[in-house]
Amino acid sequence: MPQLINGSNGSSNDPSRFIHFDHVVFWVGNAKQAATYYCVEMGFTPLAYKGLETGSRQLAFHAIKQNKIIFVFVSPLEPGNQELGQHLITHGDGVKDVALRVQGIEQIVSKAKAQGANVVKEIWTETDGKGSVKFAQIQTFGDTTHTLIERDNYNGLFLPGYEESPLEIKLLDNLSPVGLNFVDHCVGNQPETEMEKVVNKYEKQLTFHRFWSVDDSQIHTDYSALRSIVMTNPEETIKLPINEPARGKKQSQIQEYLDYYGGPGIQHIALNTDNIIEAIKALRARGMQFLNVPSTYYNNLRNQLKSSPIHVKEDLDELEKLQILVDHDENGYLLQIFTKPVQDRPTLFLEIIQRHNHNGFGAGNFKSLFQAIEAEQEKRGNLKDF
Repeated sequence: MPQLINGSNGSSNDPSRFIHFDHVVFWVGNAKQAATYYCVEMGFTPLAYKGLETGSRQLAFHAIKQNKIIFVFVSPLEPGNQELGQHLITHGDGVKDVALRVQGIEQIVSKAKAQGANVVKEIWTETDGKGSVKFAQIQTFGDTTHTLIERDNYNGLFLPGYEESPLEIKLLDNLSPVGLNFVDHCVGNQPETEMEKVVNKYEKQLTFHRFWSVDDSQIHTDYSALRSIVMTNPEETIKLPINEPARGKKQSQIQEYLDYYGGPGIQHIALNTDNIIEAIKALRARGMQFLNVPSTYYNNLRNQLKSSPIHVKEDLDELEKLQILVDHDENGYLLQIFTKPVQDRPTLFLEIIQRHNHNGFGAGNFKSLFQAIEAEQEKRGNLKDF
């Protein structure tokens, strides 16, 4: 069984704390087009913008929002931008930064540095007419970073320097809202044998702790397997599963990600909803594509639920029609579904999740999920020997 690990809630005498995910930053080839895609396909709406018109001469930033979820897409404006250019050559479009809202940023950065953290950018402050925000940036795994954000003294649209988004997507007026509420978790893939090293960094440098874990004896198919440890902040409001591939007959989807992303990075972002049925109906109507579940999954699920103390409130026939997965234990259950990759490279994808008194991460569905992903890998010619 997956292991749920009791962690520390931190010291009440320490004024510093991690609050929640602030936003997710994507480096992409064309920020305007990427933002439009997520608005049309995923139900976001334009929020804020920085670019030539606002005085940002080198980079364009398009921020979009859905309830508490904010995605920011960044692309270079000028030829010869080596940093972003090389990142895109290596990784393609993907997540560059997972920004975390904090309090007591000075104490957090000081602790991290004392434990050997690579502070990419020391604390800096940005200001406009709506107030000021403190930032710092810490390296995590591969080229991925965490920007720490203290925004208690800011009441603007998003962050200093941003103006209202100029994007006008008339098509959105005719589409049903999706109803995604907040970032549930972000998953980071690591090369084999690197997971524990990354977990140790989170423990020492950011005082995160282990929340949940599974190994390859629990999560495998006939072909592939993984190991996963979920890291969380002392307040347990930020969840970061850290995965690595395990040896199997074939290369797992974790290894496929690493091969095409060019190293470790964010594999998927899980977005929480309180009505997954209506959310998936809306997303499918918008054209979002999801993985297909093996045909035997729902027959097995119905048999399992007959002997379970848990009653699934949602109609199982409708869940089957929409291809939504169910995981359950003695306390509750969760509903989840996974998109196909959201770019040409088989790297980043999204998860939609609804929780009913269940704090796990779908371990009971991993085998079916892996089988669905393996079917897609086979189509891509990537289900090959390890």
